[in-house]
Amino acid sequence: MKLYFYTKEGCPLCDKGLEILKMFKEDFSIEIVERDIYTNDAWLEEYQIRIPVVEDEKGNVLDEGILSFSTLDTNINKLFTT
Repeated sequence: MKLYFYTKEGCPLCDKGLEILKMFKEDFSIEIVERDIYTNDAWLEEYQIRIPVVEDEKGNVLDEGILSFSTLDTNINKLFTT
């Protein structure tokens, strides 16, 4: 399963969020696809003040802003149990 991670260069909050997200790769079969919001006008408009943002393949936001291990754990578990 792919999880999309919306980010930008030079974003310490994004760097920390990506490290949290990577913790789930050990327990779940996920691929993290990083998307730099400055490479796509639609992403820039949508996520500019919200990054980092984690979405599933259906476009559901799993967490955003200051990413929480607890929130991601709950939402990623839901993806694999439904």
